[in-house]
Amino acid sequence: MREHDFRAADGTRLRGWHTESDGPVVLLCPGLGTIPEAWPALLLPTCGVRVVSWYHRGTMGSDRPEDSTRISLDDHVSDALAVLDAAGVERCVVIGWSVGVMVATELALHHSERVSGVLLAAGVPGDLFGGILGVLGIPAAVRRPLVIGGARAIQAAGPLVDAVLHRVPVNRLTAGLLQHSGFMLPGADPTDVARAVRRFLRQDWRWYVTLALALAEVPRRDLGGVNCPVTVLAGRYDVVADPRRATEPVACLPQARTRVVPTSHFLPLEAPQVIVQELDLLLERVAVVERARADLLTRDSRRRT
Repeated sequence: MREHDFRAADGTRLRGWHTESDGPVVLLCPGLGTIPEAWPALLLPTCGVRVVSWYHRGTMGSDRPEDSTRISLDDHVSDALAVLDAAGVERCVVIGWSVGVMVATELALHHSERVSGVLLAAGVPGDLFGGILGVLGIPAAVRRPLVIGGARAIQAAGPLVDAVLHRVPVNRLTAGLLQHSGFMLPGADPTDVARAVRRFLRQDWRWYVTLALALAEVPRRDLGGVNCPVTVLAGRYDVVADPRRATEPVACLPQARTRVVPTSHFLPLEAPQVIVQELDLLLERVAVVERARADLLTRDSRRRT
């Protein structure tokens, strides 16, 4: 895996990363403030795809925008397009995890010419905070203001939160404890978990929550306009993205495939083999659709001549 810098449409310097494996290119729209190590299966040289991705504005080496309001969903979508442009990729399969699901679905809805297929993992396409704590049975009318209030409290106490979390020792032991906390579940390699969590905890938590709150008013999305193959993976015990809210938006799509996996929100870490299996299946479906699309364009061209 290698990192590189590129410019967003508004001039913000962003840090991207890419793997050097052979295979078709896939764009990974990451979870907020997450790192490549959260996707161990896609970092393997034998994964069969080449991944291109980036770190969100103000995280993990990417600059904050000069205009601090430029952290809307549209800005993240624009950054995803800039990743494709920097890599010289016109059209590819897009993967989204957590907040990245919102970005991936916006790409599929409004930039369909760049998206040949979508794999959505442990996330909702809209109403980010409405999906949190859903598996606990807390009514939506209660949990949304509760979660937003908690986020604002963390934002206000940002320096204190940093002082605590930046000093938490992260190793196989603490990773194992986290995996039995309910927020995360056993299943992932503790070494992979420690590697992913170590960098995640070191970020600026006031800015992290600011990024999340900037997406709070994005409403639930109707995905009826998505016209490419779609796969949705949901974690049955996901306290961050309610699996029902993750799968319901694609129920109207005849080409959608859904799968609920016995994991937490950290599905890419806890079920990496599922990611590989479902991505392979999606790529096969996309290849069939793309061949049919090319044939149709060829026939239309012949009719015109």
